[in-house]
Amino acid sequence: MANPRGSIVTNGTLHNTKTQHSKWQSTDCVKNGIPKEAQQNRKPRFFDKPIFESYPEPPLYVLVLTYMGFGIGTLFGYLRDFMRSWGIEKCNAATEREEQKDFVPLYRDFENFFKRNLYMRIRDSWNQTICSAPGPYFDIKEKVSDDYNWTFRHTGRVIKDVVNMGSYNYLGFAVKYDESMKTVKDALEKYGVGVASTRHEMGTLDKHKELEDLMAKFLNVEAVMTFGMGFATNSMNIPILVGKGCLILSDEFNHTSIILGARLSGATVRPFKHNNIQSLEKLLRESIINGQPRTGRAWKKILILVEGIYSMEGSIVNLPQIVALKKKYKAYLYMDEAHSIGVTGSKGQGVRDFFGLAPEDVDVYMGTFTKTFAASGGYIAGKKELVDYVRIHSHSATYGTSMSPVVAAQIIRSLKLIMKDDENFGGRQRIQQLTKNIKYFRKRLVEMGFIIYGDDYSPIIPVLLYMPAKLSAFARYLLKKKIGVVVVGFPATSLAEGRARFCLSSAHTREMLDEVLEVVDKLGDLLNVKYFPCKKSGRPALCHEKSFDNEASFEPEA
Repeated sequence: MANPRGSIVTNGTLHNTKTQHSKWQSTDCVKNGIPKEAQQNRKPRFFDKPIFESYPEPPLYVLVLTYMGFGIGTLFGYLRDFMRSWGIEKCNAATEREEQKDFVPLYRDFENFFKRNLYMRIRDSWNQTICSAPGPYFDIKEKVSDDYNWTFRHTGRVIKDVVNMGSYNYLGFAVKYDESMKTVKDALEKYGVGVASTRHEMGTLDKHKELEDLMAKFLNVEAVMTFGMGFATNSMNIPILVGKGCLILSDEFNHTSIILGARLSGATVRPFKHNNIQSLEKLLRESIINGQPRTGRAWKKILILVEGIYSMEGSIVNLPQIVALKKKYKAYLYMDEAHSIGVTGSKGQGVRDFFGLAPEDVDVYMGTFTKTFAASGGYIAGKKELVDYVRIHSHSATYGTSMSPVVAAQIIRSLKLIMKDDENFGGRQRIQQLTKNIKYFRKRLVEMGFIIYGDDYSPIIPVLLYMPAKLSAFARYLLKKKIGVVVVGFPATSLAEGRARFCLSSAHTREMLDEVLEVVDKLGDLLNVKYFPCKKSGRPALCHEKSFDNEASFEPEA
């Protein structure tokens, strides 16, 4: 591995994101990996407002009450487990059979304890059954429980015209059949639904080739390979890129599919603080200096794993500075654009387009078709040599069934609409409408006094509720008002950061958003969850440490 102080350090000065959002026009864009066009304009091509802002913190009493709530729930959980063990209360949870009581437990004890005693109390807030297209409005089957959320049954009633604030239908492509879907219908008639084979055998169709060529053109890369499942695109392909003797540096808030892929690879995995450039540089420097544990040998390769937009935080990756770091330390960069492809950047090409970086600045592009494209599957993109290697070695290509040709046709349809630029609500118009919706919705929520995370260009808007009881109350009340929203708590978030997650779409009208905001405003007062304004948190702002050498200063420029 190259010497971090050697002549190969060519990326110059890095800038402190603590002040970056107010000093973009004074930064040297070349040193941040920004192309000449952006340099001449003295700012990146697309964005015009602060990003990488620190997150607000709630008053101290909110955190205290949240932990107290979990503590009281845990105490009652142990009491109820004691009653179940003595037969006083019936246990509906999965348990070991009597003849296996001396075996090593099949079910993990803490996870079972949490689910049966805490999660079960608010389980009705999840797993809704949708019975329509997930457009701006959708229909939900009403469900009830007769045994305190252990099981559910449908009443036969359908809740009609619920405002959809939970689906990843960012550009409004997930709708009922219209004339633009004729190509999808034609693919169904010509190819059928399934392929019934893997890509390495008889499962590569001309439709797959057409999709991969179009996707490569859209991303402005040399080659693309598609897969039938988005989750497996990460979990099955990361292990072929790194292995024993390699180092993975992973953002602490990366998706489970990335975490699983990193673990399966056999490489050493070290997390860095979310979007924190100094934390990442510190790990890079220490890893290069110290080498592998015990032997001290140089790492075979170092791979940085990040996401374009983080699905729980709504934050955009600090890509320019990560690119500068990966070039400086000769590492590789793998970016998951599941939530950013198609919706960020002036052309929808993702975070790279958003910051005006060159395609070769990211080594491995990964994304899914399950959000913006209203389909399923995923892709790996980059240099032709990389994609050819993935075609041969990918476990997903070897053992996984190929993408359905009907799904491929739907992705091609969505891609062509995104790349189309006309007045009939083409791709650029949809992206612009989505951005307007995001900015308006976020601005109104802040004015109301809610604590929200994320960025003004992210379609995911987390509203912090903190307490688990307020999560379920928030979701139940909104559903009664015909508003569908996703609430998220532990273990998908940290223990004290339960939240509601609004997902915006270009298909949402201003009237729909105002209707939702009016109800949310009243609900915020009812539940007392309007904690803003309050002090700022240091997360994900950079540490206040100084940089490790003069060539990579994080101090603001004069």
